[in-house]
Amino acid sequence: MPDTIKNKGLFEEEARKLDIALTDTQKDQFDRYYELLVEWNRVMNLTGITKYEEVILKHFVDSLTIVRDSDMNKVSTLIDVGTGAGFPGIPLKIAFPHIRVILLDSLNKRLKFLNTVIDELGLESVDTLHGRAEDHARKAEYREKFDLCVSRAVANLSTLSEYCIPFVQKSGMFIAYKSGTSGEEIDHASKAIEILGGKIEKIDKFILPGTDMRRALVKIRKMKNTPSRYPRKAGIPAKEPL
Repeated sequence: MPDTIKNKGLFEEEARKLDIALTDTQKDQFDRYYELLVEWNRVMNLTGITKYEEVILKHFVDSLTIVRDSDMNKVSTLIDVGTGAGFPGIPLKIAFPHIRVILLDSLNKRLKFLNTVIDELGLESVDTLHGRAEDHARKAEYREKFDLCVSRAVANLSTLSEYCIPFVQKSGMFIAYKSGTSGEEIDHASKAIEILGGKIEKIDKFILPGTDMRRALVKIRKMKNTPSRYPRKAGIPAKEPL
């Protein structure tokens, strides 16, 4: 076992504040996820955060804050775009095991880690998908097929919206995890979001519990189908945001 896991009650307490009651099995799954994250992080760059309390707050709890703005019990299908080390997709899958989850990332070595996590935790109805969002969002099996798209990726919101909104079915939701200081970025993205068929429904700003981190959840409702020309070819959304 990597670092000693201390203060196990911390996560349970913070989850309870979000009205999430974790079973013993779910708590064990989160602990095993933490162990694997630290083990694999020694040989590949997954996260700069490895202390147990910090992982709990800045990765696990942060991932689960989406319940502030979405009833996850009503979500059936979810895609996590640019999932990286599995945030927020894996914590959401553990906490809400009924959801069918796709974890999308462009780096295959990250997906090898995530496949190990999925196997070790015994998670079902969760798959990894290798490639770029711009390519997969044009495929019939993924385009406008999801109730919810989430992303904690660091891309500009205009670019991120072009990656994500095409995956969302009409009346579904894209929720972007952003810094609480992203106000100007969010304002600039409103035109792109409208072009892609979305509308900002809510910007939820808060301090991440147990930290001084300012966070924002940008809740975008899919109002109409995304025009067929979007997303543009791989690389263009980042170079030339809408």
